[in-house]
Amino acid sequence: MAEAARRPLSLFVTGTDTGVGKTLVSAGLLHALARHHVRVVGMKPVAAGTVNVDGVDVNEDVVALRAASTCRVPPELDNPVLLPDPVSPHIAAARAGRPIRIADLVACQRRLALLADAVVVEGAGGFQVPLSDSETGADLAEALGLPVVLVVGLRLGCLNHALLSAGAIRARGLTLAGWVANHVDAAMLAQEDNIAFLRKKLDAPLLATIAWQAVPDPRAVAFDLPPAWQ
Repeated sequence: MAEAARRPLSLFVTGTDTGVGKTLVSAGLLHALARHHVRVVGMKPVAAGTVNVDGVDVNEDVVALRAASTCRVPPELDNPVLLPDPVSPHIAAARAGRPIRIADLVACQRRLALLADAVVVEGAGGFQVPLSDSETGADLAEALGLPVVLVVGLRLGCLNHALLSAGAIRARGLTLAGWVANHVDAAMLAQEDNIAFLRKKLDAPLLATIAWQAVPDPRAVAFDLPPAWQ
């Protein structure tokens, strides 16, 4: 029992699409988890798109996750694959001549779990985003075998995207541990009606509802963490 109690918490964050706030949610989760765990760290296994900061190419999502983490780890662990072009990972990897190997990504996550009390892994794009001609983000999630948090970007079409994503997650034998409603479209009609519908249909706890933010602030996200995560 003592060994099980020491086992680190690890979560996989995915989204109904790209641009729905996965990084905001992942960083917010790190801040929330840090209130209960000393060592928390974010991981972006595959990041596509870089900016140059002080002569160093970095990915903005990775920077945000590192800012929300309480422990520092080697960059090859929290972001093992950094690709320059802001396109689908399989295209960015082909352009860079950098194959994405799921086994390598899983090995990095396992090493992080030895260094931290809680690890938040942020996937790229949506759940089924291609990583190569033969593998997807869903294959990575399945190989990791972690509980999944689904970020639903509240905009027209989100109900279909959320239900399809939840079905795909469960079809891989994974646990949909919870979901987050993120108001990405301030002008969307019937937002509360959409949330109410998904509360009934997703069969998973709503962990947080994020109001539209002109400047996203992960510290402002109020999470209702399950007791097992505390």
